[in-house]
Amino acid sequence: MIASDPDNPELTDEQIANMKPFREVFPDLAASIDREIARRGRPKAEQTKQPVTIRLDPDIVDHYKATGRGWQSRMNDDLRKAAGL
Repeated sequence: MIASDPDNPELTDEQIANMKPFREVFPDLAASIDREIARRGRPKAEQTKQPVTIRLDPDIVDHYKATGRGWQSRMNDDLRKAAGL
């Protein structure tokens, strides 16, 4: 397919050997991309949740999973109410 695209010729072994990493050639641009990626996602919570292992009856788990995405948060909310927190 390279032969059918004269605007994009195959690289020679010498060209490949002389290539440099993007971060080395464009350090400022690479740094700005890193900063943008670091800003993505959910903001840090004031109080993070603690992962635990718990054994529950299958029908309880099925009930919460059937409510869709966020079922673990809903289960957490119900436990907080039951504990009076």
